[in-house]
Amino acid sequence: MYLNEAQVGKNYTVEKITLPFETERRLEALGMTNRAPVSVLNRKGKGILIIKLRGTRFALGYNITKNIEVEESGDGVL
Repeated sequence: MYLNEAQVGKNYTVEKITLPFETERRLEALGMTNRAPVSVLNRKGKGILIIKLRGTRFALGYNITKNIEVEESGDGVL
């Protein structure tokens, strides 16, 4: 599944990121790498998410979240 389909309050693990090189490298610099745990804190419209990644909150737009494949890894926020 893709991150834009994720449900609020659930934990996910990043499986694959398919974005332009610069965007992908920026996300990696912020800590979003393969197998990184991600919690969905809030949803703001179609695909726009507030996530918690390695202890920091991030807002990601639809054009980014639709290109990040994740796998559900349990309930509750990290």
